[in-house]
Amino acid sequence: MSAVENGAGAGIRPGETAVALPERFDAGLYFIGRIETPWQTRRDCPRRGDLVEGPLCTLHIDPRWAEALTGLDGLAHVQVLYWMDEARRDLVLQIPRGGAPAGTFALRSPVRPNPIASSVAALVAVEGTRVTVRGLDCRNGTPLVDLKPVRTAAEGAPGA
Repeated sequence: MSAVENGAGAGIRPGETAVALPERFDAGLYFIGRIETPWQTRRDCPRRGDLVEGPLCTLHIDPRWAEALTGLDGLAHVQVLYWMDEARRDLVLQIPRGGAPAGTFALRSPVRPNPIASSVAALVAVEGTRVTVRGLDCRNGTPLVDLKPVRTAAEGAPGA
């Protein structure tokens, strides 16, 4: 697989590098729901979610996974894993706005081979298959991959 340096005409910034993607995927996954946020486009989204003053966001869980929410309501924080479905996947060298070139794995950019995002969010409420959180940074309608409990500081729980 050879690296290809492209200019802005290819949808990347001058100096960034893209590679050919593998011919097939190695695994599959199930989206467990969708995320409702106030942001309609990637450009509208904040760079990081705010656990304290950020807007409320709703995780709409597919009803088949309803029982998997049992016990979640006693937590202060959850790790939310989501799929950045509008992100390109082929860049290995990126130039962040106003920054120096850096490898994809050295950045929190949504552009990555597997566009999985992870945010620790403050858990506000669990009502049926609706989970209300604060602290996300994704656009409205983003596919939800998984939820995990956050119990310790090592897992990212603020103040734990």
